[in-house]
Amino acid sequence: MTGESLHIPVLLSEAVDLLNVHEGGLYVDGTVGLGGHSQEILRRLEGSGRLIGLDRDADALVQAQERLSWSEGNLQLINEDFRRLPELLPGLGIKALDGLLLDLGVSSLQLDTAERGFSFRLSGPLDMRMDRRSERTAADLLASEDQEELTRIFREYGEERSARRIAQEIVKVRRQRPIRTTDDLASLVEGVKGRRPGQRIHPATQVFQALRIAVNRELSGLGDFLSRAIQLLAPGGRLVVIAFHSLEDRIVKRTFMTEAGRRVSRLPLLGNEEPLQENVKLLTRKPIVPSESETAKNPRARSARLRAVERLSASEEQDETKERPKMTQTQYNNGLKSSCSVPFSLDRRRHSSRSGPWAFADIQVCWDRRTTEFIGRSS
Repeated sequence: MTGESLHIPVLLSEAVDLLNVHEGGLYVDGTVGLGGHSQEILRRLEGSGRLIGLDRDADALVQAQERLSWSEGNLQLINEDFRRLPELLPGLGIKALDGLLLDLGVSSLQLDTAERGFSFRLSGPLDMRMDRRSERTAADLLASEDQEELTRIFREYGEERSARRIAQEIVKVRRQRPIRTTDDLASLVEGVKGRRPGQRIHPATQVFQALRIAVNRELSGLGDFLSRAIQLLAPGGRLVVIAFHSLEDRIVKRTFMTEAGRRVSRLPLLGNEEPLQENVKLLTRKPIVPSESETAKNPRARSARLRAVERLSASEEQDETKERPKMTQTQYNNGLKSSCSVPFSLDRRRHSSRSGPWAFADIQVCWDRRTTEFIGRSS
């Protein structure tokens, strides 16, 4: 089968609808892959405007170029990491964008090519590099990192509960023989964790995810880039991001909320904090997820989460950041009591199930189910 027949773009209509493509517009697909989303953007541009497509994977760009060869001279594909976009745009003569799309994570081409080493389903070398110009492979990482660092990678990037035991086994095994293939790693992890009869998810799933993220530095600078990308948008321009695991989605959510002037923190907030500047309008209050029909056709779409924002105009930003009247302490206390649905103890040993704020260590703090944030004040 061809790459085109294998490739099913995730949340295609939802993503391109939110991008608000219009004739003559200037857009960037920062993760062009095999060109599924780019194809729909070009179709809606109807031969006008311009689309820049970026991807770290040169193999993917070759297939994307073939797929999009019908475009009418308004497409430019570049073998680059999307995080370099701010440095690339001046050289392309671009001052502001009407839209930017990011489809994060691993592509079907990478997963379905055994020699790329991304999947435990296929026998191949432990490579996992999205950009093969990079020197360090997954096998190199397993051979060089110490037990503590391997534990951190599996726990932080894969949310793997057996991270320490798996890291210990890797260090033990590599003293005897190198871990070079996907089969080597998959069988090692399965040996450590075991596999229950009928278990659908392979025991090595989270370890492979963690290794891929570490090798490609997928989370490095993502939040900073999203903030910079918003500044690259023209007023009314849109940033649309599709994430596939909770680590990515958490970064996207927090960055978008901060840029929308909403304070997001794991720490309690004081009542009279200065408001954050509002640079964008949230277009997705909650993430958009694939429909049942889409996941039935494309099971890999099941974990996708789409979020989008629109850049405010200069006048809107100014209006949003005007000084707001500060509330009195009594008003803040009353607001805190009414908004708190679950009190939260900072030492967790004295958690209370009663409704209302909870006093601890000179701070009154609670968990708000509606905003999924901590809120609080000095007592």
